[in-house]
Amino acid sequence: MNVVILAAGQGRRMNSALPKVLHPLAGKPLLGHVLDTARALGAVRICVVYGHGGDQVQAALNAPDLLWVSQSPQLGTGHAVLQALPQLATATPSLTLVLYGDVPLIQTSTLQRLLDVAVQGAQGTHSTQGAKGTKSAQGALALLTANLDNPQGYGRIVREAGKVTCIVEEKDASDAQRQIHEINTGMLVAPTEALSRWLPTLGNRNAQGEYYLTDIVAMAVHEGLPVVTAQPDVVREIEGVNSKVQLAALERVYQRTVAESLLNAGVSLVDPARIDVRGQLTCGRDVFIDVNNVFEGQVTLADNVRIGANCVLKNCRIAQGASIAPFCHIEDANVGPNCRIGPYARLRPGTDLGGDVHIGNFVEVKNSAIADHSKANHLAYIGDATIGQRVNVGAGTITCNYDGANKFRTVIEDDVFIGSDTQLVAPVTVGRGATLGAGTTLTKNAPPGQLTISRAKQLSIAGWKRPAKQKKD
Repeated sequence: MNVVILAAGQGRRMNSALPKVLHPLAGKPLLGHVLDTARALGAVRICVVYGHGGDQVQAALNAPDLLWVSQSPQLGTGHAVLQALPQLATATPSLTLVLYGDVPLIQTSTLQRLLDVAVQGAQGTHSTQGAKGTKSAQGALALLTANLDNPQGYGRIVREAGKVTCIVEEKDASDAQRQIHEINTGMLVAPTEALSRWLPTLGNRNAQGEYYLTDIVAMAVHEGLPVVTAQPDVVREIEGVNSKVQLAALERVYQRTVAESLLNAGVSLVDPARIDVRGQLTCGRDVFIDVNNVFEGQVTLADNVRIGANCVLKNCRIAQGASIAPFCHIEDANVGPNCRIGPYARLRPGTDLGGDVHIGNFVEVKNSAIADHSKANHLAYIGDATIGQRVNVGAGTITCNYDGANKFRTVIEDDVFIGSDTQLVAPVTVGRGATLGAGTTLTKNAPPGQLTISRAKQLSIAGWKRPAKQKKD
């Protein structure tokens, strides 16, 4: 099977310099969703037909399994697929599936159904009579159609005695044909060999002066090739994006579907309308998620995890029983079991927390390992550090890991107490059981089991008066 994805449209109504198919839905480009679906079907070749912003599209989504074909100028859907023909596998039997880069919610199950009816609709080889004599092709022409209460804007499926005879675009349709509610989605499966005959003969005598891919239906009927149809499970699968309004609407459709899946799996969502999953969210049992949370990339929440409101979690693992308070940002980090994070905490890439670790409000951790039962509850920065068990990091503590050119590591061993407003100038080690007095600037290793302190001598100056503000003339 070949897959041809049409992605050449400019998307004028998006009012953006970004090509339409690169606009994100759930954190992934529209075209990226379609490519994932094509790959899931096991396509032999995937050919993307690009046009406006082609360099940007290729740069964003290029992969070894993709073939890229330019359509310039854009002369219609039939013309677009014609450009892809030389890239397609034509071994008999060979089918070609046509998809659209701005229809991101189409499901693999729906397309598999379409492929199945293409094969079932024409068992064996069918003799067909074309303009140049007898031809043969394997498979039927299969169209993905839908019945809409309001079919305005779509091409209509015209049938006689129940059989499809042609597709009429709305601009070319008669008043009677515009009353038809079965519409063409544009997605279809055709024998590749038949496409190679039909596409070069398309004409453009229509209201838009374009070469319509839909005209191949009448050609198939003329040759006696069966034309069969399938429909999606839900209409929203076939909805495309032509404006920011439509993009926003599909975003909500996508997120609602994800939310319903989470609810059915036992996750507690305070409000299913206020969650955004922009990647893959995997949840254990009895997970609780409050409102306005954003999950990006690969996020795993184990059993009994609680996520407070307004958090952003990206590419992270939260272990069993951990609790994330509101307004936390966690990225490329591992949070151990029964940890307490936030509110207003930030865990940056490379953070690895053991069990029962407390990271409090306005604490930032980066590229650091913190072992079991340690805590940094207030206003601290921990960067490029290795911290042992049962360590207390006082408010205002900073690991000074960067000298302007290079970064260095701080090591804090087990059972250390670090007083407030302490600066640890790396590379430096604080020995097991040591205590650092508040206000210390540590530039040398602190020995284990001892109090280390560095402060200026406290002075009180008698008779000193605070400067007074001078009066202006």
